[in-house]
Amino acid sequence: MSDRVYFFDTTLRDGEQSPGATMNFQEKLRLAHQLGILGCDIIEAGFPASSAGDFSSVEAIAKQAGSSIQIAGLARCVASDIDRCWDAVKAAKNPRIHVFISTSPLHMEYKLKKSPDQVVEMAVAAVKRCTGYTSNVEFSCEDFSRSDKDFLCRIVGAAIAAGATTINLPDTVGYAQPEEFAALVDYVIKNTKGSEKVIYSVHCHDDLGQGVANTLAALRVGVRQAEVTLSGIGERAGNAALEEVVMALQVRKDFYGLEHGIKSEQLYPSCRLLSMIIGQPIPLNKAITGANAFAHESGIHQDGMLKNRETYEIMTPQSVGRKSTHLIIGKHSGRNAVHQKFESLGYSLNEEQLNSIFEAVKNLADRKKTIHDEDLMALVQQEIYRIPDRIRLRHVSVQSSDAGGVPPVAAVLMDVDGIEKSGAGFGAGPVDALFNVISDLCGRSPDLEQYAINAITGGTDALGEVTVRIREKGFSAIGRGTHPDIFVASARAYVDALNNLAKREEEGERIHCQLPA
Repeated sequence: MSDRVYFFDTTLRDGEQSPGATMNFQEKLRLAHQLGILGCDIIEAGFPASSAGDFSSVEAIAKQAGSSIQIAGLARCVASDIDRCWDAVKAAKNPRIHVFISTSPLHMEYKLKKSPDQVVEMAVAAVKRCTGYTSNVEFSCEDFSRSDKDFLCRIVGAAIAAGATTINLPDTVGYAQPEEFAALVDYVIKNTKGSEKVIYSVHCHDDLGQGVANTLAALRVGVRQAEVTLSGIGERAGNAALEEVVMALQVRKDFYGLEHGIKSEQLYPSCRLLSMIIGQPIPLNKAITGANAFAHESGIHQDGMLKNRETYEIMTPQSVGRKSTHLIIGKHSGRNAVHQKFESLGYSLNEEQLNSIFEAVKNLADRKKTIHDEDLMALVQQEIYRIPDRIRLRHVSVQSSDAGGVPPVAAVLMDVDGIEKSGAGFGAGPVDALFNVISDLCGRSPDLEQYAINAITGGTDALGEVTVRIREKGFSAIGRGTHPDIFVASARAYVDALNNLAKREEEGERIHCQLPA
């Protein structure tokens, strides 16, 4: 048995099913690129048959993927799903079709309304259809953990005989406990004909908080593919978190004795990128990547750390991409210092990008006493990794008072499609006034579905990160903005959302035009 574990990332498919985690076309391409840098072996890019948008993004990801990574698409055991999936992934240098069908008595009776014999027939037919396109076929037993163990051996054996090369055994509803899950996986591997021909995989949900534990337990009994997501996002309570499984294997290599190809130094940059794309901050106490993961407040802990950091840290911040350094960035820092700092954070900037970010750092240093790594990472996402916008905010001014009869007023100067526009107006509050003026200048009137403020770092001079979600004419979009002044951050977030909304509308029209009549 090989000691190599393959990481199958499904952030773009199962992860995107997490409420509020929808990504647009460009965001998916950017995240897929980062997953390649991270070292994922397989990316499940989406469910092509589910929508025209999903098909387009899977196809684009397949085209941009290099030869070192496999691109998978999900499909039901339905001929049209399989054909659509292949059309989306076939441009990849290493395409994979991933088919699934329910195997538990509950699902077969009430969801599929099929007999066990019919389910086996559907599985075999689906796998055979996939092998007509590619030899890289994955078959999944949905609701594996609540299925009959002997029926599992029967259907898995049939799928292997039909040509499946990877067998996935998912704890679809997060029901299993580590010991029983490992025992069931072990039983199927040992009692299924042809097991030696395939790689076994698990896909564990976290409904009872056991997703990572169940994944690790399965790896102990012979599974060699882990299906995971960044930060554990996904349906309901989410999936096993990629970064937690990786670091468990790495820190406790003495216990697991397993190898993998993930570049652990890219874990934090990857999770941070996802956080900024979906507008959901990484929880402070999140294992591996949370802000408190390497923070020590207790005097006893601090004393131990000063004497030997291993007394209270089982891994280093550097090992997960949280680079500690004595390089202090401020208003007196030179270009070379800024360049080195961003390189230490995992960003490789060209000359033009360095010029842009250097000015942004200088401007921030004039307003903020202490600049933290999180501030710099927010800046680079705001200033560098952005798609050119139709709307550009130039200046904002807000006046507000608690005096009765004096409503808050906002004034805005901005560029709309290259034309300078300015205006002022009132609102129920200062943020409402800002949004009203910006909407009027852009000629739009979206509904505001969500407004959230997060302090990226501590202190009264913390860089504020504002996230807004807007909807208009059936399209929704997320916008993000950062600035020490929360009103400026709010205006930036709203403008970002309007730009993203326009891009979603254009993308929707483009996809609609591409659909067959």
